[in-house]
Amino acid sequence: MERRYLALVFPWLPVERLRATRPHLFAGRGETPVAFVETVGNAVRLTATDLAAARIGLEPGLTLADARARVPELEVFPADPHADMDWLERLADGCTRYSPTVALMPPDALVIDIAGCAHAFDGERALAADAEARMARRGILARHAFGDTPEIARALARYAGAPAPDETRAVKRLPVAALELDADATVALTRAGLKTVGDVMARPLAGIAARFGEEAATAVRRLAGDHKAPVKPRVRVAPVAVERRFAEPIARTEYALEVLEDLAADAAGTLAERQQGGRRWEARLFRADGHIQSLRVETGQPTRDVALLMRLFAERIDSLADPLDPGFGYDLVRLDVALAERLDAAQLRLEGGASARETGAGAGQVAQLVDQLSTRLGRGRVRRFGSRDSHIPEQAELMLPATADTPASAWPATEDGEPPLRPIYLFDPPQLIESVMAEVPDGPPHRFRWRRRVHEVARSEGPERIAGEWWRRHDAAIPTRDYYRVEDRRGRRFWIFRHGLHDEQAHPRWYLHGLFA
Repeated sequence: MERRYLALVFPWLPVERLRATRPHLFAGRGETPVAFVETVGNAVRLTATDLAAARIGLEPGLTLADARARVPELEVFPADPHADMDWLERLADGCTRYSPTVALMPPDALVIDIAGCAHAFDGERALAADAEARMARRGILARHAFGDTPEIARALARYAGAPAPDETRAVKRLPVAALELDADATVALTRAGLKTVGDVMARPLAGIAARFGEEAATAVRRLAGDHKAPVKPRVRVAPVAVERRFAEPIARTEYALEVLEDLAADAAGTLAERQQGGRRWEARLFRADGHIQSLRVETGQPTRDVALLMRLFAERIDSLADPLDPGFGYDLVRLDVALAERLDAAQLRLEGGASARETGAGAGQVAQLVDQLSTRLGRGRVRRFGSRDSHIPEQAELMLPATADTPASAWPATEDGEPPLRPIYLFDPPQLIESVMAEVPDGPPHRFRWRRRVHEVARSEGPERIAGEWWRRHDAAIPTRDYYRVEDRRGRRFWIFRHGLHDEQAHPRWYLHGLFA
């Protein structure tokens, strides 16, 4: 069977992802242009825009300063390639309704192998129309094209703008950017007078390879259809799910829990073969009258410990407002591992016996205690601090459930022999200092009055200058903060800052933000 491919390109994927996942950010903003930025070298540059910004002439690669000069009202968000990739994965999941072979083409495209699948939708065009309609209902714009190879389909979808009846001719009319070479090679081809793919195809490939590199010749072969390679579809591992059916409903909850323990052992065996452990386990007890009773437990660390799981399920049952009622009996018990992560084998003790992880020693005991409390009190009742990638002190950490995934950002480490950069206690919001005496306008404080008490400063260190997130706001200037670590004559240490410099504000105010130990 001849292979046929459908390519879907999402030109505005970042902004569509943000509008769908965080709609409150766009409430009441109208048609304000939007752009995404990241730091490249020493400059902040645009990585993606929306349609309104593109119509004005803003494009990826432009510096944020130039973009602000052209469009002062530009709304800017930090680029998040990982979130964009997750969003592309979700779109790929939805496209499995058309074919089991769906490949990701980062950063903004999908390629679907539709060979043998189009007849279920009355042809290729009907299949593509259905895909675009489903995307449009979610506010997603998709461009599509067909091709005999994945590269041809993707190039036509990205650069042709509309499906072509003659794909060979359409490929030759594409700009040389469709070869997807690096910027230097693309500029070199254009300066040599080769402005379209057809111009490059008309030249001997040996000469193209000698002058512009072997990658250029390979790209030409791919768009010409001479270099055919199958797509690499996503290989999704089926989630672990085990169940037990009964010819006659069982009317005892105790026996159902014994069955659940056997299912947990079977699931643990499957996870062991995959070198994984479960972090979210969901049990469902199907009653004969159609009612389904669900139980879910989470753990802070991946685990295959059946005894631990049964203790957590017992905690969950004890915390239910309504106890389990078998009614006319259970005819099906099912256990799903909704979230699994890698779990390598643990080293046994030298003197023999179980490992520290299995015995729950040390940190394992704390993890088990956190799991039990979270199961009994609720997922959101037991929390921990996590680090965020922000230089604003009050935004550098967040509270999240103790069993949630660990954030990607790590806590900043203090250099050996140096005092801590941040205090152990932060006021939220910072507390206004009643009066401050400083030797020079922008110098450290020598005396300040806080909570009706005067503090004489014996030592001070600073300033640590922290500017606001200027790329998030364009309607008002954000005052600069100058932080000082000070110690009064009684040995108490404070973290205070002046909000605004004298050239920014006539009378900047002082605030106390935290207390050191």
